[in-house]
Amino acid sequence: MSDVYATRRGLLRDRCAAAGDAAALVTRPANVRYLAGASPPGAALLVGPSDDMLFCSHTPTGESDEGRLDEHLRVSVLSAPGADPAVAAGDMAAVVRADSLAVEEHHLTVARHRALHSVAPGLRLADLGLSVEQQRLVKDEEEISCLRIAAEIADQALGELLESILVGRTERHLALELERRLVDHGADGPAFPTSVGTGPNSGRSRHRPSDRRVEEGDFLTVCLGANYRGYRCEIGRTFVIGTSPADWQIELYDLVFAAQRAGREALVPGAAYREVDHAARSVLDCAGHGEALSPWTGHGVGLEIDEDPQLAPTAMGKLDACVPVTVEPGVHLPGRGGVRIDDTLVVRPEADGGPELLTITTKELLAL
Repeated sequence: MSDVYATRRGLLRDRCAAAGDAAALVTRPANVRYLAGASPPGAALLVGPSDDMLFCSHTPTGESDEGRLDEHLRVSVLSAPGADPAVAAGDMAAVVRADSLAVEEHHLTVARHRALHSVAPGLRLADLGLSVEQQRLVKDEEEISCLRIAAEIADQALGELLESILVGRTERHLALELERRLVDHGADGPAFPTSVGTGPNSGRSRHRPSDRRVEEGDFLTVCLGANYRGYRCEIGRTFVIGTSPADWQIELYDLVFAAQRAGREALVPGAAYREVDHAARSVLDCAGHGEALSPWTGHGVGLEIDEDPQLAPTAMGKLDACVPVTVEPGVHLPGRGGVRIDDTLVVRPEADGGPELLTITTKELLAL
């Protein structure tokens, strides 16, 4: 993997050189991990004209929450208490006589930006913008493999929950059990706070689990994800508790399922982000649920659970192959509940079989 990280930093170096910047300072944790293999707390990565160095306040641990550092990357552990790795990196850029430094203005605080300028007043500071995020958009097969394993873990955890007794248990209890099962099956932890919604809470986007207990006849909506080696996936399913579903539950479920299928089928290289959103959204809009829909149909996943691209009505851009995204339409009826179906997929050309479904738990409306 060391060659992979060096290649990634080389691409960033070339982009900076094309923009007239001698070096780049990367501080956003996910971006540091993408380029260095690990992101110790507060670390800053200097991608120099010819050499790169990671600055951090503590010696990298190699633990799963940080990642495993590129063994060929130089590391500077700051000895002074309270020293800022970003400022130390800026000082080094001045030492190697870089005349300009591109920084992630969307991540640096104003105070850190001022500190950089004060430590190296002769250094011209430019905006690196979203250059690293744009590099992260298309995943290599090693990254997709990590996402695939994360999805398998999430599927396993969810499958085991479905085999247990659910009536009488609280949303909060079920969410905690799911997160424990994720770790039991090899996850570094949950990819995001697990959402469990029952009855009138079902179908709500990113619902925070409450002390409401599962009852017979409820819709049960679960949304969870696993973090495996820093890569995060997402799955969401809706079930009925105890009895055969009511007619309105079947009708609503079939509607959301049709919307989700339309969104999945639209995931082809070259498709506009907004086209994917429209494919799913129009199914629900035509059924009269347009005003209550989420502002997006899906989003990219990777080292962060919510990254580009955004599949939304006003999103600009087109899909590339090997971009992992979620497709997660849902409908919530106030006071009654609702349905949400969420998958993680990888965009693939039709010649390769079309979009690759990573989360494979059944989407049949099960009565548990």
